[in-house]
Amino acid sequence: MKLAVRDGIIKVNSARVTGWQILSEQAEDELADPRAPALPDWETLLALADAPVAASHDQYRGWGDVVVFAACTAARIGEVSGCRVGDIDTGQWIWTVRRQTTPAPGGLIDKGTKGERALKGPIVEEIRPLVAQRFLSAGPNPGARPFTGPRGGRISTALLRDATHWDDVVTKLRYEHLRRHDLRHTGLTWFADAGVQVHVLRRIAGHGSLTTTQRCPHPDVHNITAAGAALSAHLSVLRAPRSLPSPVVVTR
Repeated sequence: MKLAVRDGIIKVNSARVTGWQILSEQAEDELADPRAPALPDWETLLALADAPVAASHDQYRGWGDVVVFAACTAARIGEVSGCRVGDIDTGQWIWTVRRQTTPAPGGLIDKGTKGERALKGPIVEEIRPLVAQRFLSAGPNPGARPFTGPRGGRISTALLRDATHWDDVVTKLRYEHLRRHDLRHTGLTWFADAGVQVHVLRRIAGHGSLTTTQRCPHPDVHNITAAGAALSAHLSVLRAPRSLPSPVVVTR
């Protein structure tokens, strides 16, 4: 629908509903913990990845692999599922999701990018063994998908929810507010905590606007305290008395 508006076929995207988005933002703003939409650490992510696998009917490990990869790359579930072997550079450990306008091997053209823009991001050391294992299962064909469902099909956020009983699982883990899209927020928050600048985050996320990127990281109390300490240190330097230059002694 967005492409139809862009091409002048229709004037208004009738599928765009903003009411629920506003309510969602209000709900997030009202959370007592400003970091609630993001997972706190690596161990919690691993626990979250294991729980849906155990809850699924087939206990397919791929469900958990998608969760871990999405969180560590700040990607959408559709982008992870649409990733192909040829999209991952194992030399530099960078993955690329390109805007795809021509059919790839197999005749599929959708990559989970919503057809808008490319994104590029790093693959951290913690998940490189996972990627290598998925490569082995996918095979050497550059067009093969390393992250697929148990029957080899695409994984959508709805499929992940239903197959793994996501809502029940996150409730038992006391993360009842956690949506699948919050895995992306987790990744962006962790990147921001590590000191990655916002213009780099924008490229990793594939956002068209810096404003969108700035809404995603969810700082914790320690980050805010550290920011205050950094400002105090900066102001103390400005307040420090400046010593006068030593007089020059002229000898004859």
